[in-house]
Amino acid sequence: MENTIKIRATLENGVTTVKLQILHPMDTGLFRDAKTGNVIPAYFIKELRCEHNGKLVLEALWSIAISKNPYLSFSFEGGAAGDTVKVSWTDNKEISGSGETQIS
Repeated sequence: MENTIKIRATLENGVTTVKLQILHPMDTGLFRDAKTGNVIPAYFIKELRCEHNGKLVLEALWSIAISKNPYLSFSFEGGAAGDTVKVSWTDNKEISGSGETQIS
């Protein structure tokens, strides 16, 4: 799948702050198509994982309550400039995406 994550990780005073946005429609399954009247099926990210140098630092289980193109910011201790932060997700159609960056 094409690049679906915009991600940035910065270090300040020993704390790494990760900011990311995932490009995903996040359909709830509660709305109808305006032209056809058919229900738009649910299509949402169900699992998000963030790793620092291969170690899990955040895991989130999401559902239909998350908005389109979700934005997430979180912090953790123990990172260093140049370390790798990887984010991966899987949705309810078993489609997945990932991205990574180095801490600056």
